[in-house]
Amino acid sequence: MTQASPFTIRFPDADLDDLRARLERVRWPGDFANDDWRYGVPETYLREFVEYWRATYDWRIHEAEMNSFSNYKVDFDGVPIHFVRERGVGPKPIPLIISHGFIPNYWDYRDVIRPLADPGAHGGDPADAFDVVVPSLPGHGFSSPLRKPGVSPNVTVDLWHRLMHEVLGYERYAAQGCDWGARLTAALGHKYEDHVIGVHMNMPVLLGRDLGDIGPEAFAPEEAGWYESTKERIKRGGQVHLAVNRNEPQSLAYALNDSPVGLAAWILQRRYNNGDTRGDVERRLSKDRLITGIMIYWLTGTFGNAMRYYWEDMRDPWRPVRPETPALRVPTGIGVYPAEAVHVPRAVAAQETNLVHWALLPEGGHFAAAEEPQIFVEDIRNCFRKLR
Repeated sequence: MTQASPFTIRFPDADLDDLRARLERVRWPGDFANDDWRYGVPETYLREFVEYWRATYDWRIHEAEMNSFSNYKVDFDGVPIHFVRERGVGPKPIPLIISHGFIPNYWDYRDVIRPLADPGAHGGDPADAFDVVVPSLPGHGFSSPLRKPGVSPNVTVDLWHRLMHEVLGYERYAAQGCDWGARLTAALGHKYEDHVIGVHMNMPVLLGRDLGDIGPEAFAPEEAGWYESTKERIKRGGQVHLAVNRNEPQSLAYALNDSPVGLAAWILQRRYNNGDTRGDVERRLSKDRLITGIMIYWLTGTFGNAMRYYWEDMRDPWRPVRPETPALRVPTGIGVYPAEAVHVPRAVAAQETNLVHWALLPEGGHFAAAEEPQIFVEDIRNCFRKLR
């Protein structure tokens, strides 16, 4: 039986000294007429951000906080997986695996892990407790070093089931995710439906349905503007993001693995495009939160592998394991955040899933767990309260 081992996050001082030296000798490209981010991250903002990173930010504080959680690593046939596990405090905690997407990493869920695991200590009802498991995707952050090709989302789905069932011993469990995490969550519910209690997604994935084929006529009157906002967000940022990652991830990896400022600019632009920023990338997340997310990729040197995940997916697309429809028959919940990158009509979601929970939420975007942790937690509690 595969076993997990406790894991401590610790990087040598030499790595931090090297980073600081790189931040002190940036070769700035010059910028003009870019206060509205039309050309990408403005140099005036990035200079301020980098100076704070160099002179004020303290990685050791955040590293210690990460280590206050229960971190583990497990190796699945040459694929290392890092995960956090916080046991539920309540009469009957539901095992829940939460999957992140990309650009973020597992640390986007910092503020929701403990409230989900121990609701009584955070103003909630202990009856809503979960055993919370938050893994880092293969090749992302501490799930490294990955030196094995072919680790696609389809492969990850099998690894997640092995983690929950074989390593942690759960016969049945629930799943939650956004972005890649939604893809993994939906695929878990499809392939392992006998083991999955139910799923919850924000930015939902409808297995086998091309969201690009959903026209404006599919949206109800109360969903006015969703079609247009989705098209605009995809046009503004999704095409660049997807084109590079699906076709030439390694070419860009050399630049972003060598330049912390380049890495920061690329990640900040994704945060700006897809978050509930309203023109201010720090509206929801502080500099410290943004930098810590960047640091996880920088110190582990995994941004190139993370981009390859798209390349692998293009060559190993999702395929159903059974012909019945809908593809997702387990109870499904969807949290709809107003500034999410992609919206789907409720009627279409109800056709493609066993929809039991649909919540229109007041605030938040693509990075909802970090942007609006209280709303995020309460929506998950509301969803799975129906399935206990």
